[in-house]
Amino acid sequence: MADSSESNGNHGLVLNVEPEDNRNTSPLTSNVSFIVPFMQKLMAEVLGTYFLIFAGCASVVVNVNNEKVVSLPGISIVWGLAVMVLVYSLGHISGAHFNPAVTIAFATCKRFPLKQVPAYIIAQVFGSTMAAGTLRLLFSGTHDVFTGTSPQGSDLQAFVIEFIITFYLMFIISGVATDNRAIGELAGLAVGATVLLNVLFAGPVTGASMNPARSLGPAIVWDEYKGIWIYLTAPIIGAVSGAWAYNMVRYTDKPLREITKSASFLKCSCNSC
Repeated sequence: MADSSESNGNHGLVLNVEPEDNRNTSPLTSNVSFIVPFMQKLMAEVLGTYFLIFAGCASVVVNVNNEKVVSLPGISIVWGLAVMVLVYSLGHISGAHFNPAVTIAFATCKRFPLKQVPAYIIAQVFGSTMAAGTLRLLFSGTHDVFTGTSPQGSDLQAFVIEFIITFYLMFIISGVATDNRAIGELAGLAVGATVLLNVLFAGPVTGASMNPARSLGPAIVWDEYKGIWIYLTAPIIGAVSGAWAYNMVRYTDKPLREITKSASFLKCSCNSC
């Protein structure tokens, strides 16, 4: 996406996308064929992040309070499914970022308007904080449990793991969301599966955040900031690195296939894709 937008008579924003051969029609980008007012995009990010953090962290709370009945695989599945359904339900409205690291990574690659980044991040952190606050109200007293993320080993170990899993996540997102050689309709499934896989092996070590908003919201509500710098820096650096790594891998001088009609409802408004 280009970092320019125009306002229409309904005070909506059109993301004017510069022509590019390797663009996909995935719901993970904001390239939609209709005009969505910017406030609706922010509302979608708030609600999407809220439901993501509420569902994922609720699985952690229930697991702790009920003798590990959910288990690590169960928690991983909850996070993966939550991401998948939210991508399919809100991707065509806001791009379904729900993650400041993803938003920043897209902006550095000029696939998202730079001037909209601060508003998206505020919306994401607000949604995460509200979700964490709801969980604290529901599970208070003797059942109170911190649902944020904190390193179980050394800070270096946690930083490297968060960098790697976010790099991997953003690499996959870039593949299914920005390259029309990929099957864009399966973007939600691919990204959800990646989150599930990352939580399975990284969850016991770092909590598998991959998302500054996911860590910051609970940290604010529980006033627990252990290792928070790791979860604010490693995912952003990892996401930006993953996006640029895919940009290098995806380069080709061969003709790309035409976008199928079945995905035309997600086509951008520039008429050049």
